[in-house]
Amino acid sequence: MVDPLIASRLQFALTTIVHIIFPVMSMGLAPFLIYFTWKDIRTGKPVYEQLRRFWTKIFAISFVVGTVTGIVLEFEFGTNWAAFSTAAGELFGGPLAVEGMMAFMLEATFLGIFVFGRERVGDTLYFVSSVAVGLGTWLSAVWILIANSWMQTPRGFETVTEGGQTVVHLVDPFAAYLNPRFGYMYVHMQNAAVESVALFMAGIAAYYVFKHHVRGIEVDNVNFWETTLKIGLIALLLTAPFQVFHGDMYGRHVAETQPQKFAAMEAVWETDSYVPEYLAAVPTSLDSITDPRAKELFGIGIPGGASWLASGGDPTAEITGLNEFETESPPVAIVFWAFRAMVGMGFWFILLSFWGGYRWYKGELFDDGLLHKALMGSTLLGIVAVELGWVVTEVGRQPWIIQGVMKTSEGVSPGLTGAEATLTLAGFGVVYLALLGLYTYVIARIIRTGPPGGDQLRDRPDRAPTPDSPAVGVADDD
Repeated sequence: MVDPLIASRLQFALTTIVHIIFPVMSMGLAPFLIYFTWKDIRTGKPVYEQLRRFWTKIFAISFVVGTVTGIVLEFEFGTNWAAFSTAAGELFGGPLAVEGMMAFMLEATFLGIFVFGRERVGDTLYFVSSVAVGLGTWLSAVWILIANSWMQTPRGFETVTEGGQTVVHLVDPFAAYLNPRFGYMYVHMQNAAVESVALFMAGIAAYYVFKHHVRGIEVDNVNFWETTLKIGLIALLLTAPFQVFHGDMYGRHVAETQPQKFAAMEAVWETDSYVPEYLAAVPTSLDSITDPRAKELFGIGIPGGASWLASGGDPTAEITGLNEFETESPPVAIVFWAFRAMVGMGFWFILLSFWGGYRWYKGELFDDGLLHKALMGSTLLGIVAVELGWVVTEVGRQPWIIQGVMKTSEGVSPGLTGAEATLTLAGFGVVYLALLGLYTYVIARIIRTGPPGGDQLRDRPDRAPTPDSPAVGVADDD
């Protein structure tokens, strides 16, 4: 049987990795749905109703599955991490409770109107429902990230010993919940979600545009896919450069508040200055894969780049090596390679956005087959980058579950046996992989079905048909 600590960590990692997919989709889609709803009401153009209805289906499914998997994560704090919950429940439990009572209820209440109420309510209330759903989605992230950011940079607390166990008491709510890490995490996560959905939109749309314009195969509702591609590219042009720019600021903050994590991100074992930032690295031996050391790697690097990032502009700045810290180092290989892959994807997304923007400017957006293939291949990479970012965030702070306060080994449930932890790990693995497979199947089916056709759209007297959307009540020849 697996050690209870290891099994609990693996179980939480598995459930989190699967769960995060669904909030990314719902949070990323939220601003798009608000925009589609506003344009549908304001212009009456069929394509915006198609956009709203098509992407609302994917949003609703992502919300439902995300809710179910998120509740499981909260249960795991009691089943697998009871010692942590006992110690930090006063600070950690509050944001989670508020998230359920305020953000989730707001989102769930108005989601019914948004999904099923278009024919039953007026334009104003319907638009308000879209805003409320989007606001609820983003507020959920606020409280979740408040809790997690406090674990990264704990503030506003005092520790006491009760019954032989360290317990954390809240003394300053503002310092605790508006801790230094929260702003960085929230902005980075929300922008990443929108960027991921923009890539998802552009990748799917690129497939149908490529099929129609490059291969000459007839595609239903081609105007819908062309519009989706343009909207996805616009969002990518806004989010991709900002993500890298903000990531630079975020990295500097990590260097200041979690220097051990930053050293692991850069694989710096010995304190050194003028440390390069490797954009891409290749191990020079098998040992370098599992035990990377920056000086022994071969790669494309910016001289002094890591020092510049850590200091905010000084390429000669000193970075404290992992060997200088009293606690054990995080799993450096996981953190280092995950960070490299995430950064590499970030620059690739910028390249994609500029490439697509240039082709659009030249009037060749729909005819560039190579661009379409690149977008298709990048459809899910935004979500992959988010996953890698969370790997860096969580694995990088080990061995701490609360930075500098409580180690992960101290947070596991004391009565949990190896057999229980191993069996639940196996069970969750089967269930979650099956759930992910079912979600993928449903989303793929929605995409294959495509948007509603002209005969399925709302019959409004002020609506004029577009060349690619037949008049209401008139079926497509296809």
